[in-house]
Amino acid sequence: MTTPPELMATCWTSAGTAMPGPGTGRSPLRLKDRIAAAAAGGWRGFGVVHSDLAAYLERGTLTELRGILADHGITQLELELIEDWWTEDERRPESDRIRRELLTAAEALGAQTIKIGPETSSRAVDPDRFAASFDALATEAAEHGTRVAFEFLPFASYGDSLKAGIDLVTQVANPAGGLCVDIWHVARPGTDYTMIAESLPSEYLFSVELNDAAAAPIGTLFEDTVQRRLLPGTGSFDVPEFINAVRAAGFTGMWGVEMLSDRHRSLPLERGLAEAREATLACFAEADRRLTASA
Repeated sequence: MTTPPELMATCWTSAGTAMPGPGTGRSPLRLKDRIAAAAAGGWRGFGVVHSDLAAYLERGTLTELRGILADHGITQLELELIEDWWTEDERRPESDRIRRELLTAAEALGAQTIKIGPETSSRAVDPDRFAASFDALATEAAEHGTRVAFEFLPFASYGDSLKAGIDLVTQVANPAGGLCVDIWHVARPGTDYTMIAESLPSEYLFSVELNDAAAAPIGTLFEDTVQRRLLPGTGSFDVPEFINAVRAAGFTGMWGVEMLSDRHRSLPLERGLAEAREATLACFAEADRRLTASA
């Protein structure tokens, strides 16, 4: 058996009724209470989305928040999300504001990673500008003591696949610019897990997220990803196989669990966190069993 994994409750896993989308992204739960519940439930990593950080800072300080995280034994923090970071149109000022605020917070809080997104609208993207902007953002992140993890999305118009993500980070080759690899975004479009170990250098594999899904999407891909995710090991994805593929790629970091579903949002905070952790650990036990059996 391998060493039990350290798990991160990514931002939506503890956010209550909040979900990605306009007007729905701010959690109704106090950030301090969410951190305490996650720590009490055995989680050692924690994720915070920008809207919840902004809400906390209306009355608290970054110094106080760093103390809360330390007091509860949270050893890894992930912030999100910077979007539109390559644009030159009316979207850029808001992107730059969030960028400044998250980079400042990352430096003050010691956050290891900031997640950044792809192009999800139908607007054209200049590949050279996209790559140059990614390089510049990664360099700026390093100046603040952190790094950026690009999250490809299968419903994106640019940056929609694992291959696209791998091409971006390997071509730019900035040590502070890597990938966030969510099993949903790999498995939903049918990507072979072996691509992770075969094509993604471990130094660019910054974060990993686990969850599960039904055999076929329900509604649009976006609706499916934010409303219908299942606990790891309870759906159609082979989560243990994914875990072992990521291990084979050389990943040694903390494993994120990203639960986005109407059911999960309906649960009391502590119960939702406990269910997600127990299901994830069961997947690791099965992954270990398969490794032992194949040895």
